[in-house]
Amino acid sequence: MQFTTALLASAAAMTASALPQSTPIADGTPFGVITIRSGSQVQNSALQAANSGVLVNAKSQNASCDAETNSATFYIKDEELHLLESKSSARPQKIFVDRSWFGQGIIGYVTGAQPIGTRSETKGWALVNGELKFQDTGLQVCPGSVDGAWSVWLQGVDKPGWNENCTSVSNLAVKADKPIGCWYS
Repeated sequence: MQFTTALLASAAAMTASALPQSTPIADGTPFGVITIRSGSQVQNSALQAANSGVLVNAKSQNASCDAETNSATFYIKDEELHLLESKSSARPQKIFVDRSWFGQGIIGYVTGAQPIGTRSETKGWALVNGELKFQDTGLQVCPGSVDGAWSVWLQGVDKPGWNENCTSVSNLAVKADKPIGCWYS
């Protein structure tokens, strides 16, 4: 047991030190996020938003954007993660997490005054050493979403939403030099 714990701690330290480093991103500054999972189908995939969820490898976000893009742009303000809104639509879109037994770590978003679920949380997002986390918990992705996309969940549940073959990913937040806002479906 002690050996296993030591091995896991050592592997975690090596993984964290192997991540690419990014320049710190200030609160309110737009950024994109790419997943890191060497040798997988989701290596260097951009986070996307569609159908009230967060995805990777979707063929299209089906969003109305200020310019052509197939990746989402985010910003954090007061520990809340937002999708950068389109200039033509000033309605904010906010990311939520449901870590309850019911939600199992689902990550989604709401628009404008649309209420979030009673078990959902919005505060707790941060960039930790360039990695997007919710209350110090990382992300995992699960295959089998719409059009071959992978859905994004918080780590901590082996089969979130009863999805199979989910995999934990590291991620890297990258400051958006030319941020593109969108109105997501």
